[in-house]
Amino acid sequence: MAVCSVLNTRAEKVGEIELNDALFNVAVNTGVLHEVVCMQRANRRSGNASTKTRGEVRGGGAKPWRQKGTGRARAGSRRSPLWRGGGTVFGPKPRDYSYSMPKKVKKLALKMALSARQQEGNLVVVDAFELPEIKTREFLGVMSNFEFKNCLVVTEQVDEKVSLSARNAVGFKVLPVDGLNVYDVLKHSKLMLVQPSVTKIEERLLA
Repeated sequence: MAVCSVLNTRAEKVGEIELNDALFNVAVNTGVLHEVVCMQRANRRSGNASTKTRGEVRGGGAKPWRQKGTGRARAGSRRSPLWRGGGTVFGPKPRDYSYSMPKKVKKLALKMALSARQQEGNLVVVDAFELPEIKTREFLGVMSNFEFKNCLVVTEQVDEKVSLSARNAVGFKVLPVDGLNVYDVLKHSKLMLVQPSVTKIEERLLA
């Protein structure tokens, strides 16, 4: 098992922790990561684009002119797709873009993402992360101690003060262990784990 330093919010070393190789020392397969990220992004798509067909456009009940004798082309409705203001042919309709993948693959991809940050030296473990009040300035002050400009912070459970303080901080995000996912780990260049969350991650991914 790899030994990692445990720091406080002032970036001072206060101890050490062993990181399980089954989570933080897995061979990284970029193809698997790509597939899972594509799935996550597809599942987040709203798919609410919609157009009206000729049967949904208002009007068009009366025939514009008689069938013969006018010298013009035949027309049966003002809502024909050929006319301005008419319906759309094969236009988009609300749809669901989401799809699923095997749970084992999703777990493996998350292990790979954690391992990638550890192998790059971009993973930090802190003993605790607490803020006295909801203040973005306080959160950014902690990040500046580590000289981080882009970071995902993983807490054991939802911490309202920390998560709300990070909400307006560009480049930063706070997630509980239950919300940890491949896309957010890879999107942020640095990964900060609050020490109690390491145990919960092991319970979630090694069960």
